[in-house]
Amino acid sequence: MTLLLAGDIGGTKTILRLVKLPDSGQMYSLDEATYKSGEFPDLVPMVRQFLQAGAEHLGYVPAPEKACFAIAGPVVNNTTKLTNLTWLLDAKCLEQELAISKVSLINDFAAVGYGVLGLGESDLHTLQAEAPQKDAPIAVIGAGTGLGQGFLVPVGNTYQVFSSEGGHTDFAPRTELEFQLLKYLMDKHNIQHVSVERVVSGQGIVSIYQFLRDRLSLPESPDIAADIRSWEQQAGQNEKTIDPAAVISQAALEGSDQLCYQTMQIFIEAYGAEAGNHALKLLPYGGVYIAGGIAAKILPLIQRGNFLTAFTQKGRMSTLLEKMPVHVVLNPQVGLIGAAISASRL
Repeated sequence: MTLLLAGDIGGTKTILRLVKLPDSGQMYSLDEATYKSGEFPDLVPMVRQFLQAGAEHLGYVPAPEKACFAIAGPVVNNTTKLTNLTWLLDAKCLEQELAISKVSLINDFAAVGYGVLGLGESDLHTLQAEAPQKDAPIAVIGAGTGLGQGFLVPVGNTYQVFSSEGGHTDFAPRTELEFQLLKYLMDKHNIQHVSVERVVSGQGIVSIYQFLRDRLSLPESPDIAADIRSWEQQAGQNEKTIDPAAVISQAALEGSDQLCYQTMQIFIEAYGAEAGNHALKLLPYGGVYIAGGIAAKILPLIQRGNFLTAFTQKGRMSTLLEKMPVHVVLNPQVGLIGAAISASRL
């Protein structure tokens, strides 16, 4: 039996989970807690507090043998500096300070890649029910604050996970309206390169809304307009009181605002098209997993919209994409699951 420590570390919150891995290989959670990241000077005191608190109901102070922490940011040579925190993490230092024999730091989207290997049927909603091919790659894409992309390649009886920076490739407009959106973004930000992340992400939802409002002069409802204006006035502030992407998507889900609904239709089509682009480069007949913080929350819009049509609409290559399983990840802790799986492999 092995004790594992898994963590999902973000600028706002950190989730820690203690996992038991019996010799049978079927891991399960022993303890879990969520902390405000900014209340700790470093990861070490947080982990110590978590393990000490766990002793109160476990009856012993847990001593994990392996640990993996998923980081919202780049990881180089098992070290990272978090963007929104003053934390500088080094896996070797963590091993010494926490007395854990093996510690690994991985990118949060790499953790999502591992996580899809540990999901069950209830953790997924299937958009395209094709049978997966056992020895084929798996693609993962997820819109949230940004746009993560990665893939898994079969190696023997398991998979090796790779992250990528595919979200920073060029946004490829497909319609006259999307060409106008591209020009709007180039003019607004005074840039020549518009990444697909500027459209397929939380910030992209807001950008599409602003484009429809500013360039096409579509009418706004007073309540939504007030929220968006308040957010725009908070530009540059670290702490914002409004999440405009959530406001827009919720109004679209409720069908209470036509501008918000049209915004989400453009977003969903762009999302599906980019997922199809990602899939064409990998031919992931093992499955395409739509993760990130947005897809599960707007699932009814994805089901009713043109996500799957945009995914498969690739001319002569369309028949290839029609044969790939496509799933939306419903479990918001897929990254934490992935960190535990990655720890088990150390």
